[in-house]
Parts: sequence; C-alpha cells; structure tokens
Amino acid sequence: MITRQSLVALEHRNFRLLWIGLLISMTGSLMQNAALLWHVSLLVPPERKALALGLVGLARVVPVIVFSMLSGVVADVWDRRRLMLLTQAGAALVALALAVLTFRNLTAVWPIYLLAALGTAVGAFDLPARQALIPMLVPREHLSNAISLNTIMFQAASVGGPAIGGLLIASTSVAWAYVANAVSFGFVIVALLMMRDVPAREEGPGAKESVSLAAAFEGLRFVFKAPLIRSTMLLDFFATFFSSATALLPIFAQDILHVGAEGYGWLFAAPAVGALVTSAALVLFMDRIERRGPALLWAVGTYGLATVVFGVSRSFWLTFLCLAITGATDTVSTVIRNVIRQLETPDRLRGRMTGISMVFFMGGPQLGELEAGVVANLFGAPFSVVTGGLGCLVATAWVAASTPMIRRYRSR
Repeated sequence: MITRQSLVALEHRNFRLLWIGLLISMTGSLMQNAALLWHVSLLVPPERKALALGLVGLARVVPVIVFSMLSGVVADVWDRRRLMLLTQAGAALVALALAVLTFRNLTAVWPIYLLAALGTAVGAFDLPARQALIPMLVPREHLSNAISLNTIMFQAASVGGPAIGGLLIASTSVAWAYVANAVSFGFVIVALLMMRDVPAREEGPGAKESVSLAAAFEGLRFVFKAPLIRSTMLLDFFATFFSSATALLPIFAQDILHVGAEGYGWLFAAPAVGALVTSAALVLFMDRIERRGPALLWAVGTYGLATVVFGVSRSFWLTFLCLAITGATDTVSTVIRNVIRQLETPDRLRGRMTGISMVFFMGGPQLGELEAGVVANLFGAPFSVVTGGLGCLVATAWVAASTPMIRRYRSR
C-alpha cells in the first residue's frame, strides 16, 4: 500500500519539479536509445549488423572515459542547476540534429555514431550535476526515498520510451522518435527554471575550489580509499560488461523471434517492466532491507542467470520474462549501490564520485555492447548472450569472495 511516507521526498517542491521533468525527458531519451539501435540495424548489411550495433556502445563509452573526471569536478565547482540547464539544451540540439539528418534520408552510419558520442559527452556532464543536485533538494533522512523514487521514475520512462518508440517507428519513422526526444528536454529546463531557494553547495576546506587536475585526483583518491564505494563500482562494471545484451535486441527481434518493430519495442522495454514493479516495491520496503550487501550480490547473480536463459530462449514471452527479471534485479542492485555512494560521500565530492562511477556503470554496459557485438559477429548472438551471462556470474562470485565488507554490509 502506498503511504505518505513512501512518497515523502515528493513533498519537497524542488525535487518534485525535477522528478516530473526528468520523467518526461527520460521517456524521450530511452525512446531515442531504442530508435538509434534500430536505425543502425537498417543502414548496414545483415552480415555486419552485430558488429555495427556493438560499435554504438564504443561510440558512447569513449566520451564517458574522456570526460568522467573533468565532469565530476565541474559539477562540484559550478552551480549544478545552471550546469544542467546547459546540458539539457545541448542534448536537445543533438536530438534535433539526428532528426534533421534522418528526414534528409541519411544513408551512412557514421553520423549516427558521431552524434551518439556527442550526446554521451553532454550526458557525461549532466549526470554528475543531476545526481549531486538531488541531495541538495531533500533532507538527508529523505535521501533514500528520493533515490528509490528516481529509480521508479527512470524505470517508468524505460517502459514507456522504447514502447512508444517502437510504435512511432512502425507507424511513422525513426526521425519522429528523435523529434519527440528533443521536445522532452524542454520539460527539465522548465523545471530547473521554476526551482526556488536551492541551497548552496558545501565548499571544501581552505580556498575556493576550481576546475583543476588536483581537484580531479582528490575525487579519485576518495573513491579508491572507500572500500564500499570501490567494490560497488567494480561489481557494477564487471556485471554489466558481461551481460550487456541490449545492443543485440534488433537481431533477436528481426532474425530469431521474428516480431518486427513493435515486438522490438516491447522487448527493449521488458527490463524496465520488471524494474518498474521492483521499484514500486522498493519505495515501500527499501528501509526494511537489513542485509543490503547480500541482497546486492544475490540480485546481480540472478541478473546473470536470467541473461543466460534469455540467450537460449526461442520464445517471445520467455525472452520477455527473462529481460524483465534482469530489469528487476538490476533495480535492486542500483538502488542499494546509489544509497551507499550518496550516504558515504561528502557533498563537496559528490560530483566527482559520480563522474568516476560513470566509467563503471556507463562504461561497463557500453564496452559490453562492443564485446557482445564482436562475439555475436563471430559466433552468433545467442552464444554472445549466454557467455556474457556466465561471465556475470563469475564476476559476482569474485567480488563476493574478495570483498568481505560487501557480504557483511547492513542498513545500519
């Protein structure tokens, strides 16, 4: 049963504005992500499809690696709300550029890679600012609830975005998915402009901080001296690297399950369906999960097992179920990881912590998409997915064995 306490973070006006704006914007962004992969699959010959889809991951991961440390420092030094205004506007321009090129009957695939990389570069500055801003919008005792609500918002967008994108692609064209995403960024911009009395960020000791190499390395030292934060990042990276099968979904939809664009949209949204249900449960019960470390490890292990079954499935509904389970278990691990990181990080370092963690939680899936594409190109998509799921299980066992603190971690 949903109670006032389970939605307590939404009582804070600034957080509520941002939450609603991000719900609409994330729906557009997830729509574009699905449309972009479908677009690439239409522009390349069948024998190059797997590798071409994997290269989307490479195009997205390079900006994350290049800008992660710098973007974290910028989020800690600059006004986070103003920085988000710039990044949201920049992301809207990237979506418009994709739409214009597509309306002009784009036939080459390299402009899509280039704009995907540019969009990720903008996102590399947006995410640290956004995640560092959220603890400034709610009191500390409501932060866990805010993170759970953000997760359910993201998962709701993950259901709606790809599903709407699949319908748009089937009924109109890929270009309209890009247009819809461009418009969606305007809702976040309006939300940011409507905020009032946003607290000032905490300043570091001594002189006023600036964007510098020393500031970046301060964040790096903090992350790798904090065992809980470091171990959650490693678990995140290796698990998602081995189990990143999303890039191969067009192949499963077109060549294995034969379900077309609409079926592809629902398969792309399937992880979010499971995640949405789980997110709603976590809003109600997150504070009751005492043994959070073991829960995190079991969630990631189940994620890998569901990926293995997805790889061998030849049934649309079994595939949908497995993908939904991956979304459900990933949600549990995501919320626990984010709560640990936000509570264990001082406000003045939150941007840098998020910037560094981007290499792990964004770099893992994107590099994993490249790995999945290469393996699928050599041995087939099912083999790639199955071996990836097995790799996730091995990585989880290694982290559990090598990090006793994770196994012992409790909510207290």
